[in-house]
Amino acid sequence: MDNQITTKNIYDVMIRLAFLALIIAWSLMILFPFTSILLWGFILGIAMMPLHKSLSAKIGDRPKLASFIIVLSGLVLILVPGWLFLGSIIDGARDLKTNFDAGTLSIPPPTEKVKGWPLIGDAVYGFWSSASSSLEQTVAQYKDQIIDYGTAFIKGLMSSLSGGLQMIVSLIIAGVLLVVPGVGDSSRKLFRKLAGGKGDDFADVIVKTVGNVVKGVLGVAFIQAFIIGIGFLLAGVPFAGLWTLIVLMLAILQIPPTLVVIPVIIYLFSVLNTVPAILWSVFLFLGGMSDNVLKPILLGKGAPVPMLVIFLGVIGGFMLSGFIGLFTGAIVVSIGYKMLVSWINETEPQE
Repeated sequence: MDNQITTKNIYDVMIRLAFLALIIAWSLMILFPFTSILLWGFILGIAMMPLHKSLSAKIGDRPKLASFIIVLSGLVLILVPGWLFLGSIIDGARDLKTNFDAGTLSIPPPTEKVKGWPLIGDAVYGFWSSASSSLEQTVAQYKDQIIDYGTAFIKGLMSSLSGGLQMIVSLIIAGVLLVVPGVGDSSRKLFRKLAGGKGDDFADVIVKTVGNVVKGVLGVAFIQAFIIGIGFLLAGVPFAGLWTLIVLMLAILQIPPTLVVIPVIIYLFSVLNTVPAILWSVFLFLGGMSDNVLKPILLGKGAPVPMLVIFLGVIGGFMLSGFIGLFTGAIVVSIGYKMLVSWINETEPQE
């Protein structure tokens, strides 16, 4: 009889566990398409928590109003530059197509200065000269390459637009999390369940790492890209939005944006008079070097994690989640690295 009862209890427990596992797996599958958005919203919520507390105290302990102000400010910072840069790309592409269809598109011949460009001067001068003398023949000659690059450009643009929409939704989610009572305590309880006595330490490591990476890496990249992008836009650089997006990606990867700025400066000297070219070159060059001033201010002493960790996180995140993975990848890998280091360096109790 006892054996039968024991067997029955085992079957009962197994059925319950199987049903629970099914519910959990099903829930994860449903939420999987929104993983990046929810993760980025949670990260933004952690990063903005100190600002939210400070602002709420200044306006009379009104957390909902503080959250609304933060979210609205973030939306303005995302939408206004994004609209300007996207508008520049659309206007440039529309004008290019209109002029090409009407047969009025013409490319000015290159100057002799182009030949003096290091390494690529002769090749660029030859292609530029061919395009200026017979654009239709040049387009027909490089038709396949143009289609390939155009397709890649459109895919990248759509990915950027999708990433921008995801960031907007994540920002709204972060604003909601900031006003929900008990979110911070619930997070610490979760880490205590997962890591036992070290749960609070891991929670502190995550909060500190997220804040450092958001301010010292992503914040600097956004400010630097915004400064350089405004320069591209006002200087009349073609496809300023595209070049600004590339600058943002390089800045997140911790690669100097001067790799884009220097060719643009060379272009400006080729099409502008000397004085405007010099003024814009100084502005763009200072924008490209601004991270040397911004990082000590926003980050403090040293980087939160080695540059290689951030680089791998950004590349892997982009391959896994697209544009928004540029941000989530760096932070998630940085958190994992800090937790691993904390666990390895943990002092073992003496026997």
